Amino acid sequence: MTFGLLALSACDKPTPLATVTVGSTTVTAEAACYDEGKDLDEKAINDCVKDKTPKTIKVKHGDKVRLGVEPDIADKGWVALTSGPMGPVQRTNQLKQTYTTLNGDTLFVNQQAQRVDDSTILTVLTKDGVWNFKLELDKG
Repeated sequence: MTFGLLALSACDKPTPLATVTVGSTTVTAEAACYDEGKDLDEKAINDCVKDKTPKTIKVKHGDKVRLGVEPDIADKGWVALTSGPMGPVQRTNQLKQTYTTLNGDTLFVNQQAQRVDDSTILTVLTKDGVWNFKLELDKG
């Protein structure tokens, strides 16, 4: 019995979740980095945005990408970013609501190279957390 209690007490508290929905498909992720209530420094944020293991969801031309966060995240304020060749591209102003809808077609447009990319990383960013999702363009 003691071992079980020790094992439970050693578990990390789960982070708040962020969710992406495209059509009828939904993926949910815990934070790549989260420091409950403490601001992440710029280096930590940059490292977290480069998370190599985000959950993936496919997006077809014309799809809406719905991005949702838990009330704890919304209360702090958050923005949505996508990856770009010159660094992250901000896709929203700071939001205080628990969801937003993005135009899927615009998320893959690479303005610098004047082309449409096959994938992008969609990031939810707060002062104390980073959540990443990989969006793949479904050309089918």
